[in-house]
Amino acid sequence: MTVIDPETQTGWVPEADEADDEEEMPLSLRLSIADALTLGNATCGFMAVYFTTTGILIPHLTGSQETGMARHSAATAVILMLCAAVFDLFDGLVARKLRSSPMGAELDNLSDLISFGLAPAYFVLVYGMVADDAHQRVAAVGAVVVLLAVVLRLARFSCVTPANGMFQGMPSPFGALTVVAIVLLELPFVATVLAIVGTAWLMVSRVEYPKPRGRLAGAMLAWIVLSMGLLAAWAFGAPGGQLLLQTGCALQLVMGAVIPLFATARRVNNFRDNRREARTAQLP
Repeated sequence: MTVIDPETQTGWVPEADEADDEEEMPLSLRLSIADALTLGNATCGFMAVYFTTTGILIPHLTGSQETGMARHSAATAVILMLCAAVFDLFDGLVARKLRSSPMGAELDNLSDLISFGLAPAYFVLVYGMVADDAHQRVAAVGAVVVLLAVVLRLARFSCVTPANGMFQGMPSPFGALTVVAIVLLELPFVATVLAIVGTAWLMVSRVEYPKPRGRLAGAMLAWIVLSMGLLAAWAFGAPGGQLLLQTGCALQLVMGAVIPLFATARRVNNFRDNRREARTAQLP
């Protein structure tokens, strides 16, 4: 709207340039390729919750006896969590190679909370509702423990800078996949809950885990692809699919326990080497 000054008969127009500048999004806040991958991570986590609900929980509540649908939905939910781990792996690599917006770190934490906190915790909660030997309230407590462990881990990761290429505590993607593997192993309920709580403790502990870089990142990607194949074989009832899935889940648990042992052994060896060098330097 143009305002006319009655004395000067001249029009006054609002400063459009300043308004346009305020409405435009700063370049620093525009999404980068790495941010798009991070949003893919969040989408996979949300869809994992969706398939867990529609394919496992709702059929159970409505009394459906179709076990194939539940198996397919469980496999789909876990595959989506694996896809989220792939996005999480590559968004960091892309951010280091290209660039990431200032929102990158915040987007990464929020997406990880959905995919590796909410999705696996909800998976545990639904397991407690549908499994024959499970106790719903105890499973709910286990699910809350997993969720809070991821929240605490992500908050600590934002405040503490990792040193020497190591994470303090089990990374949340690895922890989420370990929790899901424990559920898929179909162990007795008490053993399942104890293993889940133990995994949650590892995520908030100071046990060191190496960052997935270089060859380790390639090995992690290969393991994720193999896990997807095992889940697909199990979902479609392939011969030996159940055994292959349980073997893969057991290996996931073994890796979660063994990897920090290698990191601790390397740290001890480095400490001994440093002491040996210091003693050698003190000799005349």
